[in-house]
This record gives sequence, structure tokens and C-alpha cells, in this order.
Amino acid sequence: MHEKAPLIAAQPREKIGTRYCRRYREKGLLPAVIYGHGAEPTPICVGMRDAIMHINKGEKVFRLDFPGAKHKDEMQMVLLKDLQFDYLGTNIVHADFERVSLTDRVRTRIPIHFVGEAKGLKTAGAILMHPTNEVEVETTVVELPDFIEISVADLDVGHAITAADIQLPFPNMKMLTDSHAMIAQIIIQLEEKAAEASVVGADAATPEVITAKKPADGDAKAPAGKDAKGGAAKPAGGDAKKK
Repeated sequence: MHEKAPLIAAQPREKIGTRYCRRYREKGLLPAVIYGHGAEPTPICVGMRDAIMHINKGEKVFRLDFPGAKHKDEMQMVLLKDLQFDYLGTNIVHADFERVSLTDRVRTRIPIHFVGEAKGLKTAGAILMHPTNEVEVETTVVELPDFIEISVADLDVGHAITAADIQLPFPNMKMLTDSHAMIAQIIIQLEEKAAEASVVGADAATPEVITAKKPADGDAKAPAGKDAKGGAAKPAGGDAKKK
């Protein structure tokens, strides 16, 4: 399957270290290391443009070409094991490759592709949730797929697809992802929206508290039975002469 694995130019790295890695990248080379098969780890550089293009396509297995070098790693088949990114997490700055042969059993993560239209999506408010885009498997290099297809056509509301439900493409392939791990499910958002609406409605129903205006000095009304100076209030007509 991988006899036609992408071929990328490679060369040994004579110097290692952060400063030298930066210089290699400025020259359009991606610093990397290859290890495994009982050999010492070997620092190398690969063509950055080609390597990143294939990596972004999801390629896992590569053939390294060391032009003009009588080197045991010439045309070495390798498996991509790890990537390092810059501090922003956007640009690849280093790659780790493991030496492999077509019959080696390896552990790696494989992308999953969803196919079909879930019938549960016809329900109002239904959405398809897929917490992960890949699964971990163990398989031989020759049977290593570029991706695994998962049909969601029969997925209905209230149902889910777990790792245990995935049909692997080869009988000797072993699923390493937890069998109970959620791969895809259909959920309804109506309850969440209703809860949000009730909160908004509760806020709208809360009466506005208006602070009463304080009377100005001198305009204060005397309490019942008192005059403005605090004395007893005179009855009406109190100044009238007795007859």
C-alpha cells in the first residue's frame, strides 16, 4: 500500500541546536530526527515545502531520499511520529520520524472521515457532535490507511457512534482508542435555548426599583400632629378669640 509513499529529499544535519535549526529553516529546510530499528537517532533535514504539504494532506509514511549519499538511511521508509510547532502553535518547526519496514506493526493515529447525511439532522434543533477527528490503531505499515470512513447516515437523535462501532478496514488492524470513546452523536439544542429564554424572561420580568425623590430642605412635610418646628400642631382656628 505504501510502496508509493511520498518521497521527500533529506540530508544529514551536521550541527544541532536551536540556533542551527533556525538557520536550516531560513534555508527552506525542516529539522527532523529519525530513530528506531536498533540504530542511533540521526539528526536530518527534509525539504520543508514538500514535507509540510504532505503532512497537511494527512500522510503518515514517507520515503527519505539522501541524494548522492552512500548511507544506510538512503530511501529509508519512515513513519511520522511527532511534530513540534512554534510558540503560536501554527508553524511546524521540527518533525520526528521512526524507521519502519512494510511488515512492521506500528501504533499511530488515523484521521476519520464522516460520510452520509445523518437522518437525525432532519429534526428541528438537531446537530452532529464529533469530539474527535482521529482514532489510534495498531497495524502493519503496509495496511496503514490514509483515513477511516465512518457512515453516519443511520445516526438518529439520541443515538451515538463509539470507537467500538467502527469497522476497521483490515482484520489484523487493532483499535487502541477506548471502545467507549464517543465518536459522533446527534443532540438537540432546543432545551438549551429554552433555558436561555427562561433566564432572559426572568430578567425582563424583574420590576425596576425607582428611588423616591427626597424632598428639598424646607419643603419637608411635618409628621402628623407636629408642626414644622417639632411643636404640637395648633388646631384650626386656634388663634380665634374666645367668645
